[in-house]
Amino acid sequence: MLIDETNKEKILFSKCCDDWLNIKQNSVKESSYLNYKFKIEKHLKPVLGGKNIVELSQYDMNKFIQTKKEETDATGIQDIVIVLKSILRYIKKKYNIDYDLDFNSGLKFNLDEIEVFNEKEKQKLYRFLTNSNDIKTLGVLISLYSGLRIGEICGLKWEDIDFENKLIHVKRTVQRVYVGKDKESKVIITAPKTRKSARKIPISKVLQEKLMQFAPQYSKDCYIITGIPNKSAEPLTYRYTYKQVLIKCNIKYRKFHCLRHTFATRCIRVGMDIKSLSEVLGHSNIGITMNIYVHSSYEEKKKYIDKI
Repeated sequence: MLIDETNKEKILFSKCCDDWLNIKQNSVKESSYLNYKFKIEKHLKPVLGGKNIVELSQYDMNKFIQTKKEETDATGIQDIVIVLKSILRYIKKKYNIDYDLDFNSGLKFNLDEIEVFNEKEKQKLYRFLTNSNDIKTLGVLISLYSGLRIGEICGLKWEDIDFENKLIHVKRTVQRVYVGKDKESKVIITAPKTRKSARKIPISKVLQEKLMQFAPQYSKDCYIITGIPNKSAEPLTYRYTYKQVLIKCNIKYRKFHCLRHTFATRCIRVGMDIKSLSEVLGHSNIGITMNIYVHSSYEEKKKYIDKI
């Protein structure tokens, strides 16, 4: 059915999503395209798809974001909003609709909204993981002391560990992507999702010692978690390994991403500057790091004002 594109009130947001996806399909890698498509089908279309593009200018986007906060973690919401903003820019350019929308207040997170392991739980994990001789548990320790995402953990090879300079080179990620509407999916190994996600991370003393314990047993081309050259671990199955670690440590289950949050919040507490933390985490910009992790209290503000 042809749509009169001069009548903006008849053009649905869902159509613009499809048009935007068609353009992206030829300009981004497969994993990015499939991730965009999944976010649109799961998060954007069910809420916004039936609205015409004129209605969107009056829609409360922060209400949408607050709803999504109940369904996904902070990074997931950031990714959804990035896709939404890109589609709105496409609509603005094609149909000359200026969306002067404020996303910022909805994207603010309180530190108590971010799940982290407390000090007692972290010590339990530390003791269990540093004493473990199971190569599969090494990925949990790596994330706890480097903030790597689960896909990046699964994609690590021994050749990515630079013992001389004490660096982890993040070169690839493993992810399961959805390829159909009926939850059909497949596992792919690609370069990190953004240019800044491909990064070098300093190795802590704790992690260096544990990595050196295992390294002599494996060739450089082996994936760290599986110990096999041609077979990586998969995020879905590695989450099961992680869950078993928490059970053995008698720690309440939290998402794997909690390891990353724990690492980041500890970096802030020991004084790491935000630019450095953003680079270590592989965020595309400092604003993402600040929105998720940096929130000053009244006492903190007053302490500096009193010095004036």
